[in-house]
Amino acid sequence: MHRLILAAAVAAAGLSTASLAQDITVGVSWSNFQEERWKTDEAAIKAALEAAGAAYVSADAQSSSAKQLSDIESLIAQGVDALIILAQDTQAVIPAVQAAADEGIPVIAYDRLIEDARAFYLTFDNVEVGRMQARAVLAAAPEGRYVMIKGSPTDPNSDFLRGGQQEVLQEAIDAGKITIVGEAYTDGWLPANAQRNMEQILTETNNGVDAVVASNDGTAGGVVAALTAQGMQGIPVSGQDGDHAALNRVALGTQTVSVWKDARELGKAAGEIAVALAGGADPASIPGAVKFTTPGGIEVNAMFLAPIPITRDNLSVVVDAGWISKEALCQGVSGGPAPCD
Repeated sequence: MHRLILAAAVAAAGLSTASLAQDITVGVSWSNFQEERWKTDEAAIKAALEAAGAAYVSADAQSSSAKQLSDIESLIAQGVDALIILAQDTQAVIPAVQAAADEGIPVIAYDRLIEDARAFYLTFDNVEVGRMQARAVLAAAPEGRYVMIKGSPTDPNSDFLRGGQQEVLQEAIDAGKITIVGEAYTDGWLPANAQRNMEQILTETNNGVDAVVASNDGTAGGVVAALTAQGMQGIPVSGQDGDHAALNRVALGTQTVSVWKDARELGKAAGEIAVALAGGADPASIPGAVKFTTPGGIEVNAMFLAPIPITRDNLSVVVDAGWISKEALCQGVSGGPAPCD
């Protein structure tokens, strides 16, 4: 899988030398900066743009879909040549895509689908991420009472993940080996909301929970906090993003898996694709681009990078890749898995 990530990155890297442009400005509209990983994505985007001789401007919507619309209007007014949008609400942002199209500005839907054929969709394979999460939790808890802590209801990724999770769990559900005793969306993907949801489910089930499939590392953190308060830390919990705190929890044994999506590669690809599109490239001609049909039946140009599940068995992968230091990974770990042993 790591080779697949590298292959996709190399394919995207071919864009930079072919699309050098001193006069291109790329605008990035972030939904929020409360998730640890977006800073990593931003650094990679900036580096790719700098390498291509393009400029970077950005705005932070601070979890407000209304502010994001106004932010994008402002970026357009600043004269950007391409837009990268991490959508707070993938339906509410469509008028902004229209505004960009009216000005001839290409749009990249960054890591979150925008149901609009004019937005190039760049992400990881989120259905497979969901499968990886469920596989890891199912391997750790092949029987028992499961809770599904989903992502934001306004983010299509939440349902892509949930679909992948269900694919893996369905056979065990049908066999009566596992039962889903609680399920909730997490508004804004916020850990505090995930913690409240988990606390409520624990109350409703009288702590009758054996495993939790949480859809990212932020929600996993909220789940682990709720479990710890009840002395239940250590039951299987999933996540994704490779957040440093989550990888440390994997080393400690309070989180089972974090599906690592190397944000450095996604950000690099976004910067290079933005420069190529700003230079007039046909979206379908982008190396690695495929056609993807959205849940709403819209065909979009897309690129999917490959994720890697990180468990206690392969923690060295993220250290060897320079994603996290051994010190940060192993903080508070004594006699744990490699490389913390």
